[in-house]
Amino acid sequence: MDPKLVAAARAAFPASDAGVVLGAPLHDGACLPEPLVRLPLAMLNRHGLIAGATGTGKTKTLQLVAEQLSGAGVPVFLADVKGDVSGIGAAGEASPRTQQRAQETGWTWKGSACPVEFLSLTGARGAQLRATVSSFGPLLLSKVLGLNDTQTSVLSLVFKYGDDHQLELLDFADLRAVLQHLTGAGAAELKSYGGMSPATVGVLLREMVELEQQGALAFFGEPEFDLADLLQVERDGRGLVSVLELSDVQDKPALFSTFMMWMLARLYHELPEVGDVEKPKLVFFFDEAHLLFDGASKAFLAQVQQVVRLIRSKGVGIFFVTQSPKDVPADVLGQLGHRVQHALRTFTPDDAKALKAAARTFPKTDFYDVEATLTSLGIGEALVTVLSPAGVPTPPFATRLVPPASRMGPLTDAEMQQRLASSAQVRRYATAVDSPSAAEKLAKPAATAPASTPAAPAGPSRIEEILRSPVARSVAVTVAGALTRGIMGALLGPPRRRR
Repeated sequence: MDPKLVAAARAAFPASDAGVVLGAPLHDGACLPEPLVRLPLAMLNRHGLIAGATGTGKTKTLQLVAEQLSGAGVPVFLADVKGDVSGIGAAGEASPRTQQRAQETGWTWKGSACPVEFLSLTGARGAQLRATVSSFGPLLLSKVLGLNDTQTSVLSLVFKYGDDHQLELLDFADLRAVLQHLTGAGAAELKSYGGMSPATVGVLLREMVELEQQGALAFFGEPEFDLADLLQVERDGRGLVSVLELSDVQDKPALFSTFMMWMLARLYHELPEVGDVEKPKLVFFFDEAHLLFDGASKAFLAQVQQVVRLIRSKGVGIFFVTQSPKDVPADVLGQLGHRVQHALRTFTPDDAKALKAAARTFPKTDFYDVEATLTSLGIGEALVTVLSPAGVPTPPFATRLVPPASRMGPLTDAEMQQRLASSAQVRRYATAVDSPSAAEKLAKPAATAPASTPAAPAGPSRIEEILRSPVARSVAVTVAGALTRGIMGALLGPPRRRR
């Protein structure tokens, strides 16, 4: 065993640092007796990347980190794209393979489950997620609808018109009503906005109809999902794990990736500044991250980069999970200080190019040939570098990961149905509400339209209440003041309606 490697590992991962244990460092295929590779808890509001080829263990790594965060009292949000992470809510069972891996890594393994709530974009496999069209905003909605820059600018114009005329865009009926109004009776009102062509409006309406026919509109409307529900800490001190079940919308990647971006952007606006903290307020796992960036406009990417850069100060950490670092734009990748890189395969010239690019993202090391290591790692092994408590990247260490304590497989259908039937969160969001909004206002004669009234003063945010007191579960969500179209305004649109 190379004594210099042991000394470097001890310096990088001192036992005194609280954190999420990943595994044991490897040297010549064998695990070092100590120390364990870990992600420092105080640095997990910094962001990270979990990457690797299909079948190399990314999902289990996500599960391993999520369950330990929960055990440390940190709420977690993660997306279950393939339907195989729901087992995080059930205790794992000992097996020869699990026991062997625990023995190899020097890890004391014990099966345990996490407190879990399941969320769904369709309402079929969890609490129904909803967002109003207004709060989704023009850039995110343009990404879902697949609009070009010209069409996106027209959609932004529609949002601005709705803001100026107190026409709430809650669902697609409202958006359709405003579009039809501005190409009909209200066309003259567009002079001060720049106008829009009927052809572009026709494209918008057709794309909306297509999305409606896909059955993907259950989440546009009210009641809007209260993001404070993501921040719960249980009475036993464990953080809630919120799992977005996506197996029933796998054919709508732009939809679910963009919805997760909506969540992050809203969290940025609603959470208070906290600076450096002993542990994060929430860690957000963005699985299949390439889906967010594929085909995105420059304006959309710029907004995503701003959210990623700024949300750290709100105590929120983000892990992007994808096959290759090249799936993430360079400006975002540069903000990901924690790297858990599983094996990469080189079957084509493009694969070889991606391997070289991935190797260059790691700090220099005297102990590993990074390119060779990345192609020789086994299943459940990864090359790891993390940010130390001082904010300095550690040298990379080949690591054999410890096994998750929760079930490494999905809940059965019967188990899932039992969980959903007993969930107060599922019941809270089950029934849609159709509030008077743009469609109803435009349908009324102008003479009988009610005059707008000033908004009532806003009270304290429920998110802020939960941060002050974890047991404050029923405080209504409000946000002080109006949301301006500043850094994130163009992405998010106008303020959310409060009920």
